[in-house]
Parts: sequence; structure tokens; C-alpha cells
Amino acid sequence: MTTGSGGRDAERVAVVTGGAGAIGSAIVAALRSGGYRVVVVDREADISADLALEADTRRAATEVLQRYGRCDVLVHAAAAFNAATLAEVDAATWRHVQAVNVESALWLAQAFTSGMAERGFGRIVFITSDTLWDPPAPMLLPYIASKGALIGIMRNLARALGPAGITVTAVAPGLTDTPAARTVNSDDEFDATVTRQALKRPLTPADTAVAVAFLASEAAAAMTGQVLCADGGLVLR
Repeated sequence: MTTGSGGRDAERVAVVTGGAGAIGSAIVAALRSGGYRVVVVDREADISADLALEADTRRAATEVLQRYGRCDVLVHAAAAFNAATLAEVDAATWRHVQAVNVESALWLAQAFTSGMAERGFGRIVFITSDTLWDPPAPMLLPYIASKGALIGIMRNLARALGPAGITVTAVAPGLTDTPAARTVNSDDEFDATVTRQALKRPLTPADTAVAVAFLASEAAAAMTGQVLCADGGLVLR
């Protein structure tokens, strides 16, 4: 994959936060298959960072640019899942979830979008969740609030960055069969969710990954400000 910049061709670089997880690693594989050079930003990854810390997130962005020279695609798949209801939530939990899920995406976008604009091409994809719509479980208050904030940011940035050739979109997975999801959901809960889906099969990380790969591709040049629900038809919107 090549792209022109000042008459030069260069390999496009995709940065994936949370790329060490099940869904994140599937996204990494899909982007690599699409021709991107993929850089993972995670606690233990190509570039290690604690995305709960603004300074460490900004340092990671600087390291990406120093080591790889550019970022053409930013996929924010990292997420903190700290559960708390309204009665249980405290400031530390709230701030941690918002810092990882929302604020780090902003700091990375700040660092990378000027280069995208210079090259006239950029893709930002946020991984959100269909739990924003169904079901907005009380125990997921901090998490669902963070995903709603990401969608608001997506809509704002789609308009702000569109004139520079940068698209900003989101993919909202449903309940996906991952080791992490299996630790908090029983077989019965998985089966009940599949029953409610239009497509009667469990979701896999690849379902999210192929949607991200499409949004990161030239084929999605007209897609911006949109959320793709990769949830088997649980949420119809």
C-alpha cells in the first residue's frame, strides 16, 4: 500500500491501541492483511503505554512518530471496563475509565491528525459498544458513558477533519466471544444474547476486525461520522 506525500510514496502506518487483546489483535491482523504496517500501543506492546495517563499517552504518540515516521490510521480499541452503578461509582473509577476510553483517544488524535492532513489521507476508528443502546446495564455506567462520549467526539471530528481528507467513524461490537467476556458472562447469557440477534450465531473478534478494516480502506472514502454495529443485528439503527 502506498500513498503520495510531496511526490513520495511510503508505506501507510496504522496505530491500534489495545491491540494485545482479543478484538484488538484481530484488528491488527486484518489491517496487516490490508497492507498496513501496524503498530500496537498497549501496556506490553510495540510501544508500551499506560493510556490512563495523559503524559504517557502523549509520550507514546511521540514515539510512534519518531520510530515509524507517521500515522495514517488510528484505531482506538483500548478500553477500561471497571463496573459501577450510580450508587457505587467513585471519582477514581470514573476518571480512570474516561481517561483510558476517551481522553487517550483525544491526545493521540491531536498528535496524529496534522500529519494526516498534510498527506490528505487519514482514518480514525473508535471501538464503541452496542451496550450504549441495548442493554445499557446499570453496572456499566462509567463504561457506557465513555462510549457515548466517543460517539459525540466522532461526530464532531468528522465535520472538523473532513475537509483535510480524514474520516472519523466507529464500530460498535455486540457481546463477542472472547476470554475476557467469558469471565463475566455465562454460557446461558451468551445463548440468550444470540437468541435476540437477527443472526443466530456467536460474535467473534473477526466480526469487528473486518468492519474496522473496511473503514480504514480506500473503499470507505465516503464513510464518516457513522457507527457500524457489528452485533449480529441486535441493535437495528
